[in-house]
Amino acid sequence: MPLQALIEEEIKKGFSVCHLVLENESQMHSRGEPESHFKLVLVSNDFEGVAKVKRHQAVYKVLSELMPQFHALALHLYTEKEWGALLELPTSPHCGGGH
Repeated sequence: MPLQALIEEEIKKGFSVCHLVLENESQMHSRGEPESHFKLVLVSNDFEGVAKVKRHQAVYKVLSELMPQFHALALHLYTEKEWGALLELPTSPHCGGGH
């Protein structure tokens, strides 16, 4: 199974998902490895009242076994209310390399 599908599967098991988009952004980065850089947009009311850093930690915990298989994961984590008020999704920066 492709790494992207495995990440999506783990996120769906770990969170009550309202909206999920996982983009493979590997082509934007210097090494060109096929599944090395991802951007995750996750909307879940599991994040209600949870600080941003704790949201990130929760995702890292869910993906802990898969994380050694990729280089970067840009996280955009929202509650439904935050998602509804969002005007524009931040873009991911280009990577200078390093692994």
